[in-house]
Amino acid sequence: MAKLLYNVTVKVEHQEVESWKSYMINSHILDVMNTGCFVDFKFTQLMYLDDQQGVTFAVQYVAPDQDAFERYHKEFAADLQKSHKEKYGDKAVAFRTVMEILHESK
Repeated sequence: MAKLLYNVTVKVEHQEVESWKSYMINSHILDVMNTGCFVDFKFTQLMYLDDQQGVTFAVQYVAPDQDAFERYHKEFAADLQKSHKEKYGDKAVAFRTVMEILHESK
């Protein structure tokens, strides 16, 4: 089975950036990884964008297979997304995509 890349792109209002980054590093990403559904992650900031509306970040989580991602989606995603929404509301707007990893370096 192929690995999946779960990408969460988030536009964060300027005044919330430092608070949001701290929350992501010290809480939210750890909570997602502690579900046991992902084997790796990357936390990134998009570069060379017009950031007048806010700063854009992406968190990419690697699921070992589709079953692991589906378990995350069914058992954990709603609560984790709700806690993020309750904390930041429309000040940090997320867009989610799931991609199959076809080939990667070792």
